[in-house]
Amino acid sequence: MKRLLLLAALVACNFAHAVEIQRWERIPLALPLVVGQERIVFVDQNVRVGLPRHLVDKLRVQSTGGTLYLLAKEPIEPTRLQLQNMSTSEIMLVDIIATPGKANQPALEPIKIVAGDNSAARYGQLSPKAEDSKAANRSTEQNSDAAAPAQRETPLPVVMTRYAAQMLYAPLRTVEPVPGIAQVNLKRNMDLTTLLPTRPVEARALGAWRLEDLWVTAVKLRNTGSKPVTLDPRELMGDFITATFQHPYLGAKGDASDTTTVYLVTRGRGLAESVLPLTVGQIDPKGARREE
Repeated sequence: MKRLLLLAALVACNFAHAVEIQRWERIPLALPLVVGQERIVFVDQNVRVGLPRHLVDKLRVQSTGGTLYLLAKEPIEPTRLQLQNMSTSEIMLVDIIATPGKANQPALEPIKIVAGDNSAARYGQLSPKAEDSKAANRSTEQNSDAAAPAQRETPLPVVMTRYAAQMLYAPLRTVEPVPGIAQVNLKRNMDLTTLLPTRPVEARALGAWRLEDLWVTAVKLRNTGSKPVTLDPRELMGDFITATFQHPYLGAKGDASDTTTVYLVTRGRGLAESVLPLTVGQIDPKGARREE
């Protein structure tokens, strides 16, 4: 009899500590609640909860050490919450619904949100194969000064251009985090006269970011002429890996479309060292140039 009681106690203890695992794979996670019952959510990240205004008096949310405590005070229709990682700004989506509890209904088990199997393939991150290769070769490459760069799911120039565009024009909550990227100091008054010397375009640097040995610099372009300008990356003068225009043309001066942005990716140095020097006196549209 004592053994049966002990076994029953162990089973009850296991059920009391059961945790439901949900994987975040960019698909909103379902999180049902029972009115009057607190439910615990383990995120293992320092997150901030985006709570819609109409839920302020209906849902109590407490957060500490990567754990959320949710308590619905009254029934709640299906509503989406945003959980934002305070370190990387990544956002996870959770769909909640709160319903009245039934008589003798057991408390819902805690939920633990973990990264999905494909989380390593996030935009700009190393691919799983690259991560494995990097770990396997780490010991053999310690003495190598020119180790081959790891492959990524998306080419770095694409990642950096997209990130720069989002940082300038998209809401902060929508910016896709890119591990390792950092903003760099930029001389806003740098002379970019030689960037598009054959066009009546004024250029001004807006911001720059660096990842590994690549830089991306956002440059504002404004038409100073009375005619529209078609933008062609082949007319840009400088040492660039890629050049991406926000818009393919500039409207005439004074039009709403007379301004756009170009994103220039350079390797090993910033934009100031990649444009043509000001000592270049004449530049032929066909590519020939001579120094004064």
